[in-house]
Amino acid sequence: MTELPGFMNENVEDRRVPVRVLTGFLGAGKTTLLNRLLSNPAFSRTAVLINEFGEVAVDHHLVDKIDDSIVVLDSGCICCSVQGDLLRALKDVFQRGVRREIDPVERVLIETTGLADPAPIIHTLMQDMFVSARFHCDGVITAVDVTHAPGQLDAHREPVRQIAMADRLLLTKCDLTDPPTRASVVERLRVLNPGAPLVEVFGGEVGAEAFEACGIYDPGTKLPDVALWLGEEAARAKAERAPATSGPGAWRRPGAAPVARQPTRHDSDVQSFVLAFDQPLDWLEFSEGLSLLLAAYGHRVLRIKGLLNVSGDPLPRIVQCVQHAVYPPTTLPAWPESGPYADRRSRLVFIVRELPREEVAAILGSLFGQVPVSS
Repeated sequence: MTELPGFMNENVEDRRVPVRVLTGFLGAGKTTLLNRLLSNPAFSRTAVLINEFGEVAVDHHLVDKIDDSIVVLDSGCICCSVQGDLLRALKDVFQRGVRREIDPVERVLIETTGLADPAPIIHTLMQDMFVSARFHCDGVITAVDVTHAPGQLDAHREPVRQIAMADRLLLTKCDLTDPPTRASVVERLRVLNPGAPLVEVFGGEVGAEAFEACGIYDPGTKLPDVALWLGEEAARAKAERAPATSGPGAWRRPGAAPVARQPTRHDSDVQSFVLAFDQPLDWLEFSEGLSLLLAAYGHRVLRIKGLLNVSGDPLPRIVQCVQHAVYPPTTLPAWPESGPYADRRSRLVFIVRELPREEVAAILGSLFGQVPVSS
């Protein structure tokens, strides 16, 4: 009997490399979890694919382990425009291992952008013949920020899908809230995903077992919506491969309806932009200005992250915000030697809802005494 891509005969040992998807909405703490995981020697042979939503990638600079097994997918959101990049990255990881350019990997971990829909990622892993013969989707692990989850679930569809499709739910930032609040979040998660094990995370510390052995991804263990979403993804992929239905040279079977226009994967009012500053910033002035910005517009700010050149500090300072919350700043051991940050300019990546770039630039320019420029 011919085996379908992504499925194996139960009597045959599956020697394919497990691929686990680490997802979670903006600011859920995925990079912190990733750092804890990669510091464990048991995960030394792990290839990591990091994807971000925005013009300038930041998260990979925050990963302590940077070597040839870290791949940045920075040309767009993994569920929208970089599925081809994902396939190429997996093929490259396999082929480099065969050529002994890197140690053969024991697992692959994909850290998605906070706006990613896991459905197209899972479908992509299963549908490509080369990849599905060498890798298998070993589950979706979703980080849930218990301090922001209720509002995010009310306002956005992405965290709903990320939670519903999960094989394991990591409740992050439990140290920043109280037991009743956590219990109310758990009650809501159980409606979306009754079967996924829950792991409470305090201070970003989590055991390696939370990232191991989810099992080959099975939509049958989830709510019916998950199978529906994967079916929609298969239909979308089929429609994209079909001949054009309008314009010069278009063709479709006589009497057939035109292929429906696929909906966008993200809310149309969510956008990302980068603001850069040519001169070093005064830290006190920056902190006060950022607080004023968030006090006025925090409800529209989904995420701010970036590296700052602070006056008097030779090291890049890391800034991260989620809505109104500003997390304690940290520093990198050195400025990146390549990429956008090699010029040592301050850059902030904004992911916002209905907040024009020009408005933010004008506010920060008036507060900091220098007009931010495009990155």
